[in-house]
Amino acid sequence: MKLYGYWRSTAAYRVRIALHLKGIAFESISVHLVKNGGEQHHSTYSELNPNQLVPTLVDGDFSLNQSLAIIDYLEQTTSANALYPKEAKSRAKVHALALDIACEIHPLNNLRVQQYLTNSLNITDEAKQLWVEYWMNVGFIAIEKQLASSAGLYCFANTVSVADICLVAQVYNAHRFNVDMSAYPIINKIVKNCNELPAFINALPENQSDAQ
Repeated sequence: MKLYGYWRSTAAYRVRIALHLKGIAFESISVHLVKNGGEQHHSTYSELNPNQLVPTLVDGDFSLNQSLAIIDYLEQTTSANALYPKEAKSRAKVHALALDIACEIHPLNNLRVQQYLTNSLNITDEAKQLWVEYWMNVGFIAIEKQLASSAGLYCFANTVSVADICLVAQVYNAHRFNVDMSAYPIINKIVKNCNELPAFINALPENQSDAQ
């Protein structure tokens, strides 16, 4: 398998964690999101992924974008270390929390949103910081409340799931933007527990070959 990504991409980070948890060997191919006008916009990559976003997974002659779709594909094709519960209601709860993070929090602080705020709306750095802090806190407040009734070592009891994958990557992003996470003790505990596991350590942005 080949994973086209970028070391600091939150979505690519999710997929790296899943691949390592599943024990799947893969080749990382860097798509620099800033250099040369953003390599994701170059024709060679945009032909592979017309959305011009990372990650993209290539498995033989099959390619797939969107991190949660990729993780679901890995779940369906590799039985080791399930990332979703088998029971329908539990699976739906795990999936919902992952979507709360991947669809409600992450897109509002993604690179292309940041670039639009700067380049098209002339938003100052200070205003952008307030934007990021506001929307991350809106999301984290809700997630902290949900985790109060479901968390053990991880988001749902004591088994790592796709919800933990999404949470760890998003909290890393929050720290990058200097968001104050002190109001979220359950989230912080879960992230700490996850980041002690080898799969999460191996997937850390700073541990990637293209890290800067």
